[in-house]
Amino acid sequence: MHIKVNLWLVLLALMASLSSHAQCSRAIQVPVAPTGLSVTVGADGVGGVYPDILRSVSAKEACTFTFTVVPRARLEVMFESGKADLLIPASKTPRRDEHGIFVPMIYARATSISMGSDRPALRSIQELLERRELRVALVRGFDYGDAYQEMIRELGKQGRLTFDVDANSIARKLAAGMADVTVMAPSILLGSMVGDTRVEHLVDKLRYEPLPELPWGDSGAYISKTAVSAEDRAALRELLEGATRSGAVWKAFLRYYPPGSLKDSIRPR
Repeated sequence: MHIKVNLWLVLLALMASLSSHAQCSRAIQVPVAPTGLSVTVGADGVGGVYPDILRSVSAKEACTFTFTVVPRARLEVMFESGKADLLIPASKTPRRDEHGIFVPMIYARATSISMGSDRPALRSIQELLERRELRVALVRGFDYGDAYQEMIRELGKQGRLTFDVDANSIARKLAAGMADVTVMAPSILLGSMVGDTRVEHLVDKLRYEPLPELPWGDSGAYISKTAVSAEDRAALRELLEGATRSGAVWKAFLRYYPPGSLKDSIRPR
């Protein structure tokens, strides 16, 4: 009798333990686009900082993630239309807040980036708008908030703006002198250049200029309000917040990026 009672208590304790962990009712759909070393796409499939983090939590908890590769601009459309469960990585913006629940995982900022030159420093977006001789290239689908979107509108009116599909295309355009300036998180551009023999030798020549209109802010993941059930949203939020609290997110960045290369654009929460 005592043995049966003890066994029942053990089973109850085990069930309570399992129920305390985050669980998802189905595989979570995560379309991704190449984003420096944060998300990489190659012959071996999808990799990088954030896929590694998701796979790590998937191995420990009852949530699985299915990755598909799409262009960055399409990724935004998929998220807004409820066809993507997660948008990762993503900066926090008012537009994205309409469609998802934001989970901060890291502090990040976008800066002006160019190849080293002796031109006068850029000290603001306003100065960039006034320096009409500077040609600007941006990644289509990137969004760093209202000031960034207003910059896009004004540069478009001036006829000085071109878009590319990914950060590596921007790096090659800067290297070839086809553009003078880009604006994005330095970690993304740097990550896209590492391992590419066409531009890797230019990493040390990059010039970073912080813009006060684009301060340090939260970066992380958005969980869809429409595609994901309330229960699964809670489970995903628990997983992502746990990875952040444990330091796993920052450690993943340190594994991928060269020492000292993150100081201008990424810092731990």
